[in-house]
Amino acid sequence: MAAVTIFGKGNMGQAIGDVFKQGGNQVTYLGHSDAVTDLGDIVVLAVPYPAAISIAKANQAALAHKVVVDITNPLNFDTWDALVVPADSSAAAEIAALLPESKVVKAFNTTFAATLQSRKVGDAQTTVMAASDADDAKAVLADALTDSGVAFVDAGSLKRARELESLGFLQMTLAAKEKIGWTGGFGVMK
Repeated sequence: MAAVTIFGKGNMGQAIGDVFKQGGNQVTYLGHSDAVTDLGDIVVLAVPYPAAISIAKANQAALAHKVVVDITNPLNFDTWDALVVPADSSAAAEIAALLPESKVVKAFNTTFAATLQSRKVGDAQTTVMAASDADDAKAVLADALTDSGVAFVDAGSLKRARELESLGFLQMTLAAKEKIGWTGGFGVMK
């Protein structure tokens, strides 16, 4: 069992919390501007990208030695036509640069809240893909998701976060244009 702190009390934060709770973990929630005390071993940034950057900057010491999970898709919400991070980077890489003593993992960004709640994408099990340079952090996350009802796939190093963010961006734009539903998305078949 892991202690999990989730920054963000919205749809995604609640859905991710439910997944962790089903896996037998203890979950607490914080608003992005709440006082930070006694963080869990796993800290999930279930907030928009600008808020995740603010949280990372303001809490470097508190986040040191923690598994920090970035779920953001850093898209330009004014145009819905581009990611706002450099083409050779990712939101997760930008957060990792701010938190050199943390173990940053990109995960949950290719799922919608509804597919986390139902544990299904169509007829397939919802899959959480994770990218990180810290294999032990991915193992901690995978262990915390055991018995949660979702599958886990190690997507590789933190460099793969860029591709995960591109996939999440595509999924969001398809849903916004009503090409797919917010209860749909991409599934991973083994």
